[in-house]
Amino acid sequence: MTSTQIQKPKVVVIGAGSLFFGRQSIWQMVHSEYLNRGTLALVDTNEERLNKMVTLAKMVAAENQVELVIEGSTDRRDVLPGADFVVLSFAEDTVKYRGIDCAISEKYGIRMCSGDTIGPGGIFRAMRELPVIMDCARDIEALCPDAWVINYINPSAVHGIALSRYAPKLKSFALCDGHHMPGKKINYAWRAGIVADPNEYTADMDSRFDLRIAGVNHFTWMLKADYDGVDVMPRIAASMKQSAETETAGGDTGAKAKDNDAISYQLYDIYGYVPTCTPHTKEYLRFWQGLGSTPDAIPPLSIWETEARYLRHDAMWQQVDDFIEGRLPIQSYMDTFGPDHATDIIENMVGGLGKPYYINTTNQGAVPNMNDDAFLELLCEVSMDGIKPLPVGDMPRGLRGLQELVLDAHELTAEAVVEGSREKLRRAMLTDPLVNSIADADLIIEELLELERDVIPSSWYATSEQDASKALVSNPAR
Repeated sequence: MTSTQIQKPKVVVIGAGSLFFGRQSIWQMVHSEYLNRGTLALVDTNEERLNKMVTLAKMVAAENQVELVIEGSTDRRDVLPGADFVVLSFAEDTVKYRGIDCAISEKYGIRMCSGDTIGPGGIFRAMRELPVIMDCARDIEALCPDAWVINYINPSAVHGIALSRYAPKLKSFALCDGHHMPGKKINYAWRAGIVADPNEYTADMDSRFDLRIAGVNHFTWMLKADYDGVDVMPRIAASMKQSAETETAGGDTGAKAKDNDAISYQLYDIYGYVPTCTPHTKEYLRFWQGLGSTPDAIPPLSIWETEARYLRHDAMWQQVDDFIEGRLPIQSYMDTFGPDHATDIIENMVGGLGKPYYINTTNQGAVPNMNDDAFLELLCEVSMDGIKPLPVGDMPRGLRGLQELVLDAHELTAEAVVEGSREKLRRAMLTDPLVNSIADADLIIEELLELERDVIPSSWYATSEQDASKALVSNPAR
């Protein structure tokens, strides 16, 4: 189906109670002339939260006098028929279980500042979410097989690999909002001194700024940054060195925010390339795990803050309640939020706008010295006809080896979860770059399986590998 044929696109959001995406999806579906004559279908298993988001969406659509149809259901099968796009954006009690993952990992000397992509936290988040993703894939294959499936759930690469490998008939890709365009490129233009004010960035400047980024999701690197043929990466790195002296002063001091510019510059100094997702990348490397004999200039990673996240989520739900109950004027909604990466891409595809976006997809030759099926985050041409990564160039030696290790850990995780294999789960854990002890890895697996028994499929608790495989087939959902 071409973009000109979708006059009233239907977008299904599975996990509407995921506030980091749900509120922006309402904004974009109302704002976009390409989308606001279509349908936004919201799905969440928590009926109370679903009803709030449906009510909010209807209020925003009515206030802005658009034809957007709002649907809601606790059963995705009710709203999947006719879908053009299905966005997967759910997480089962993510604050609670990420807290458990990080606490157990810290007990065994593994420090995670995010805990949702690499390390035991990334593996066990996939253990919780990927079985449900694959259930969704089966329903999509049955009810709307032509829909585009967009994974917006971490670990994004693990889930994207699984959809690509185990549901190959579906048109799918994975996203992370860390490389939302054009904001990402504008920020680097500002750091390079191309513009003094980000608002001054123009289309002409954009055409002269050759910025190339590639890598596994959350482990991406700036491999080229030329403006009018001049290498400006040293300027970008220098700006990070300078801002590292005062970073987080007066701002976010949480674990994901601490020391990012200092770490970015240190990694540039080591490898000669700038990391582009440092709040996560610093967790992929052993340097800030506190394992050295000599104190480093940058302290070990802080641990992801569970209680602070609970407070943040409570505040977000309070804001939703305030809009619904009139304490915040609904007419201010469109000024409060803004565009989102996933819905920007959907608008681009429906409208045939021809804008490039960073997508997690198979390499397809964009990075020549990595496998074509390596699942990487790359700038791509995105249309209803498909995803085409743009050329990047070779992954530098050193970084390439690290990329392959991360990919192996991610691919083994996807295989372990989908196949229900204890052997591959252990292999994934012991391939992961943060795990340093066989005995610790075995204990981490057993402790997390026990502590997360209520959200991990019962097949994992069978008495043997053979029984686990049989149970997975008969009871794939949790």
